[in-house]
Amino acid sequence: MGESQKFQLGTIGALSLSVVSSVSIVICNKALISTLGFTFATTLTSWHLLVTFCSLHVALWMKMFEHKPFDARAVMGFGILNGISIGLLNLSLGFNSVGFYQMTKLAIIPCTVLLETLFFRKKFSRTIQFSLTILLLGVGIATVTDLQLNALGSFLSLLAVLTTCVAQIMTNSIQKKFKVSSTQLLYQSCPYQAMTLFIVGPFLDGLLTNLNVFAFKYTPQVLFFIVLSCLISVSVNFSTFLVIGKTSAVTYQVLGHLKTCLVLAFGYVLLHDPFSWRNILGILIAVVGMVLYSYFCNLESQQQKASEASVQSQVKETESDPLLSVENGGGMLGDGPKAPVWNSNKDLHA
Repeated sequence: MGESQKFQLGTIGALSLSVVSSVSIVICNKALISTLGFTFATTLTSWHLLVTFCSLHVALWMKMFEHKPFDARAVMGFGILNGISIGLLNLSLGFNSVGFYQMTKLAIIPCTVLLETLFFRKKFSRTIQFSLTILLLGVGIATVTDLQLNALGSFLSLLAVLTTCVAQIMTNSIQKKFKVSSTQLLYQSCPYQAMTLFIVGPFLDGLLTNLNVFAFKYTPQVLFFIVLSCLISVSVNFSTFLVIGKTSAVTYQVLGHLKTCLVLAFGYVLLHDPFSWRNILGILIAVVGMVLYSYFCNLESQQQKASEASVQSQVKETESDPLLSVENGGGMLGDGPKAPVWNSNKDLHA
């Protein structure tokens, strides 16, 4: 099996793991919050990250991956930023209507595209832009219900979008810059994310719910779902870093909207949530957009590989024929086409 096939299988595996684990944890958390009344989302997320770090520490002890330290300031900044983005998303949901919160999540894709275009000179073809537009239209139809605006909620949503975009772009760039795996990056950044959310979590949850997480009555059933949620979160956090590392922040957001549609569908089938033809239409349009996005990404990836292979073939021919090099006016081949540094047509928070 060639390297290209292994990479494709690894990417498919990462995407599948991300979808299954994310849908599972949403269903688990929905039971925990809606049925059992445990509404402390930010504090729960800090426990998720703490359990993830402990699991990775055990995996490191069992030599399942190699610890690779790198720039401590980059890791600390990245971890804290990730924690802040999660807290801001929770605040955005608390201070806005559900419809406006869904619009906030939809804004992450165009914001990510804009940031990657401005700062990384990454180019998105019109076909990719078209497929993303179809996807966002479908998710918007399926999920956005009302748009009640308020100044504080809008400001928090703007901060949430910006920090989430930057954190997800950094996930990809750090892995490529320092040549670390998703597991190595997650292991080193987890303590900072967990610490950030563990400190601010009880305060944010108290602000949003007027309840004290430490005064909550922890029945055996509540504890069971908390433990289950934390265990599933290990897979969610790992697959998030794995997907962004193998693909890109944009593709991860596309996958996130697919998971939103799947959660809606599972909610209707398993939990008998209210459903309408508008939901069905939106999901179908979103799936069409996702299929188009995947097709165009794969097509452009093949074209890029063919172009790179052609360039390498020309370079080899020139190197093997010194007369051709002299006729071209020199003996150096430093001005040929180069692959872009930010080379990806690739892309949760539970």
